[in-house]
Amino acid sequence: MNHELEMGATGPRKFPYLELARATGGFAEKEKLGEGSFGGVYKGFLKDLRTYVVVKRVSKTSQQGIKEYASEVRIISRLRHRNLVQLTGWCHEKGELLLVYEYMENGSLDSHLFNAKSLLTWGTRYQIAIGLAYALLYLHEEWEQCVSHRDIKSSNVMLDSNFNAKLGDFGIPKFVDHDKGSQITSLAGTLGYMAPECVTTGRTNKESDVFGFGVVALEIVCGRKSINYKVQEKLIWLPEWVWELYGTQTLLEAVDLRLRSEFDEDEVKRLMIVGLWCVHPNSQLRPSMRQVIQVLNSKALLPILPSKMLVPSYFITETPSLFDGSNVNLLASSSYLHGH
Repeated sequence: MNHELEMGATGPRKFPYLELARATGGFAEKEKLGEGSFGGVYKGFLKDLRTYVVVKRVSKTSQQGIKEYASEVRIISRLRHRNLVQLTGWCHEKGELLLVYEYMENGSLDSHLFNAKSLLTWGTRYQIAIGLAYALLYLHEEWEQCVSHRDIKSSNVMLDSNFNAKLGDFGIPKFVDHDKGSQITSLAGTLGYMAPECVTTGRTNKESDVFGFGVVALEIVCGRKSINYKVQEKLIWLPEWVWELYGTQTLLEAVDLRLRSEFDEDEVKRLMIVGLWCVHPNSQLRPSMRQVIQVLNSKALLPILPSKMLVPSYFITETPSLFDGSNVNLLASSSYLHGH
């Protein structure tokens, strides 16, 4: 395992287990930040470096083989971009696999949008959306391979001390050569952020990442979660609600009320329409991240979208659940989008 993970002089370094155990107070519960896709996540302080870090403790029950995991970690360690959370180290001792990441002082985007950690100004929100777009452009087009993150959601968008966006949680990315396309055949992601074709076919690609970006973009504007239960347990899916407002030319009704009209109307409409463009049910009609950035930076015109959200009319049964491994029935048609 250690041989598999040797990164070289410029990459992440190998940490002794005891150093990381001390840094996290023995992986104390009070230092636990949450549970990631592969195990517990802890805040730690490295005395020698005088810096805070995040230590991900990979669960011993993880289904992924050590060699496969080591191979993916090697690739993740080579991804370097100002809008990606950086892997800084690793440890494989005492039957443990630990990954060390840079610490993000302002936590995750969802904690600010939904849990009232702080009120993000409109200017900050717009820059977060652009930062996330640049992260995905790098993964999809600018690195030597095309990287599909496969789980774009607001809780995976981290914010540094200056509220710059950094995409994190590379628990389930996949890497393919650019000339081979990016079709992946294992279901991954989070309901509410998953493109309809992923739910029905189990395949993910960079277009499904674009879909996830679109949902997050709408959450940034509206300050609402992608899925909400309202009166009589009716499911309200954020993109569908916003698309209805687009059709009636009343988009501003969806803006987060906490902003108190302190926002740039043109930027708000631009981000919302880009968000809808990204969640287009037809994956072939979604933009590339390069197109998204051009529009958000006012270097390209906004698209003209249908006044009503088109709905794919296919369905699947016996799809593996993302949460408990059991089988669930999922309908990716009007009933999937309308929550009936």
